[in-house]
Amino acid sequence: MTDLTPAELDRLTRLLTGAGETVVGPLTATLLTGGRSNLTYRLDDGVSAWALRRPPHGGVIESAHDVVREYRVVDALQGTPVPVARTVVCDPAGEALGAPCAVVAFVPGLTARSRADIDRWSDAEVARCADGLVGALAALHAVDPLTVGLGDYGRHEGYAARQVRRWSGQWTSMDADEPRADRLLAWLAERVPEQSGLAVVHGDYRVDNVLLDRDDPGHVLAIVDWELSTLGDPVADLATMCAYRHSALDLVLGIPAAWTSPRFPSGDDLRHAYAERTGRDLPAFDFYLALAYYKLAVIAQGIAFRHGLGVTVGDGYESVAASVPVLLEAGLDVAVPA
Repeated sequence: MTDLTPAELDRLTRLLTGAGETVVGPLTATLLTGGRSNLTYRLDDGVSAWALRRPPHGGVIESAHDVVREYRVVDALQGTPVPVARTVVCDPAGEALGAPCAVVAFVPGLTARSRADIDRWSDAEVARCADGLVGALAALHAVDPLTVGLGDYGRHEGYAARQVRRWSGQWTSMDADEPRADRLLAWLAERVPEQSGLAVVHGDYRVDNVLLDRDDPGHVLAIVDWELSTLGDPVADLATMCAYRHSALDLVLGIPAAWTSPRFPSGDDLRHAYAERTGRDLPAFDFYLALAYYKLAVIAQGIAFRHGLGVTVGDGYESVAASVPVLLEAGLDVAVPA
């Protein structure tokens, strides 16, 4: 069941008004497409709109789906050069829905999720979009976490080792059996690098996790889907963005994804554009790229796991499991090139 009940909408109305929002009529809720983990709804009173995030109804994996954590980082980034939605209210105790939820102002931007979403774009607009994505990521990594109150948002050292432990732990929790995962994990565990810097990292950055200006796809209005964010090495964030260019993302999303389109710059080109914009060296990039493929394989396995439990929402899940060995093979190709 994914519809919000009248009683839940009443409680959400009280939550919004208690936060100082003006709600002029009965709230309606629309489940938005996209998003394969937390559920996102548009709340509407006929005049104003808000975006609501809540965890899935079942198959919740430990340390994932934390909408309260998402809200905290977006709230901390208010007033910085990082494009984010205006925060409204967070309900960590789950009084409105029986589970934690968070509400931000609805951003009426474009989500470029499928190839069809970018078909009408000129090549120049595609290039501007890629440049805007790199610029927004660079802006995020330029924020001093301590200055915005995120000094305790994650540990300051040992990011790579923690990531290896976290994702291998999630893989183990699903009782998945795939020898390539064991081989890739062994390679990663033996090559954990020193951390090159400290930044707020998004952890899931690609074109469909931002909202774009409908008239100018080079203008990022808001970065969304912050559930994997933490403090860590910015090189890892860039590597994840590049790994998502792999065609296996089509299998994860169940559609020909916008971000896998050959019209966008390659991963190597994105890497060089980021390095040129930020002036950063990118040590251990190959390690973080292999780790990104491993992480994406674990995420895909988690989606398939929840689908098997019957708690996913929407269509297009049948191909997700097939992406797991492809992503693991891509990671091994980086780790042990032919």
